[in-house]
Amino acid sequence: MPILEIQQALKDDGLDAWLLYDFHGSNPIATRLTGLDASGKLATRRWYYLVPAEGAPRGLVHAIERHNLDSLPGEKRPYAGREELASGLRDLLRGVTTVAMEYSPRNAIPYISRVDAGTVEAVRELGVEVVSSGDLVQRFEAIWTSDALASHRAASERLYRVKDRAFGLVRERLGTGVPLDEYHVQQRMLEWFAEEGLTTDDAPCVSAQENAGNPHYQPTERRRRPIGRDEILLLDLWGKLQAPGAVFADITWIGFTGRVVPEQYSRVFAAARDGRNAAVELVTTAARDGRELRGFEVDRAARDVIDAAGYGDRFIHRTGHSLGESVHGNGVHMDDYETHDERRIIPGTGFTIEPGIYSADFGVRTEVNMFVGDHEALVTGPMQHDIVTLA
Repeated sequence: MPILEIQQALKDDGLDAWLLYDFHGSNPIATRLTGLDASGKLATRRWYYLVPAEGAPRGLVHAIERHNLDSLPGEKRPYAGREELASGLRDLLRGVTTVAMEYSPRNAIPYISRVDAGTVEAVRELGVEVVSSGDLVQRFEAIWTSDALASHRAASERLYRVKDRAFGLVRERLGTGVPLDEYHVQQRMLEWFAEEGLTTDDAPCVSAQENAGNPHYQPTERRRRPIGRDEILLLDLWGKLQAPGAVFADITWIGFTGRVVPEQYSRVFAAARDGRNAAVELVTTAARDGRELRGFEVDRAARDVIDAAGYGDRFIHRTGHSLGESVHGNGVHMDDYETHDERRIIPGTGFTIEPGIYSADFGVRTEVNMFVGDHEALVTGPMQHDIVTLA
């Protein structure tokens, strides 16, 4: 664990300590930070590990698993019975006033809310204030290294090639009159993923017309729709390189299987595009000016544009999510809708900007990825400006 870096982060945020806690793998953030997820050790009892802003870390661990925290610095006190657990926790927190835990008020950020209510109660009953570790987690789980950024850029370039090949396949079949359906396009895209050296946790979303109105629709072998002429076609694809530490890229593009895009589709797409651009501009300007920016503000920038265009009730998800070694990372989300994400956007992190507008008849979404550096923010791939015609 990067103890010195954690202690500096605690001082920066005015916190006394970070209390990591886990029971039976209930807190994957804690197990990753301590290295227990890769240790192969049996962990069937509660353990606690306190990193104070000043002084040596210390732990509390069950007697039958007393060696589980041996790889970490500091004294570890064993306990067995419940009375020893209670007194051990009291001693562990002695002198601590405010502690960060994987807790989110009202479960606003489920990605962070990993500690059960009873454990939080037990800490508070000792007179210790519990605050969210959300921003701390970002610093140690969401910041990309230079190699990670390079892997993201490489994955992004390959995703765009797969997207282009998929649109090309549809264009070719429309020209020859050979039937084509969503599932066939999806499966070809997976073949191209393999050719490009990409891995993913799920197949791409390929959605035609009314299915594009379902943000998470995916075709299957049994549930597939033909792709006809003069229809909206949505492609949402995400993947990363097959290498340790690689991070995901995630994009969405919209096509139309005709020669001229109808005005109703163009108008809706323009609203989503303009909302996306407003969010991108806010992030870019804040990074350039060194201004602190929080996730909910970015969502609000996109949502205000879409609301003003008259489609606010059809924008039914957050504007963006953190990207990391998992496609939904543990960094800040661009969200003032599903949650009110007050976490800061910090340098070294990446995320999506992906407003969408949906109805029973069709849907559109435009998705780009951003990376925030020390003094600038970048969109890491091409941005779609108009619906792509495929006829």
